[in-house]
Amino acid sequence: MTAINITPPLTKEDVMKLKAGDEILLNGTIYVARDAAHKRLLSNLDNGEDFPIDLKNEIIFYAGPTPPKPGQVIGSIAPTTAARMDPYTPPMFEYGVKGVIGKGPRGENVKEACKEHSAICFSAIGGLSALLGERVKSAEVIAYDDLGPEAIRKLEVENFPVLVVYDAHGGDLYEQEIAKYKKA
Repeated sequence: MTAINITPPLTKEDVMKLKAGDEILLNGTIYVARDAAHKRLLSNLDNGEDFPIDLKNEIIFYAGPTPPKPGQVIGSIAPTTAARMDPYTPPMFEYGVKGVIGKGPRGENVKEACKEHSAICFSAIGGLSALLGERVKSAEVIAYDDLGPEAIRKLEVENFPVLVVYDAHGGDLYEQEIAKYKKA
């Protein structure tokens, strides 16, 4: 299978073309945010306030990068276990985020939110953290600097490999793959 090149931000049409199992290469801007940043973002929503940055139609990568070594843009960057973000994901999709990147299975609430809000869940492979770091061409803290490694970062990426694990049609890569092996 040939990887599909995608340049965020994503439109609804972009999302609707993708299916669970698609191999993707992201090129352009993605954002890094984890638990603490999501708590603040959702607090803004609850209080009727704007986000410090516009994340509508964007992709959020659940990750904590290591500090860069001399000559690096960013250190290794690995996906965080996505299920930890399940309480935050449906409201973020409702706000307008179109994609998230993590690792591991998600809850039913997230799968339903993908269908309801035409959004998508990608997975990155944690064992590729050094390679993923090399695919980051620039990195900048843009919000919540006081959170240190959990600050929101804007990344410019090139050929950043991810898989579609939950699509906007109800497709679930984990269920698809388990079903293949049960037949064997």
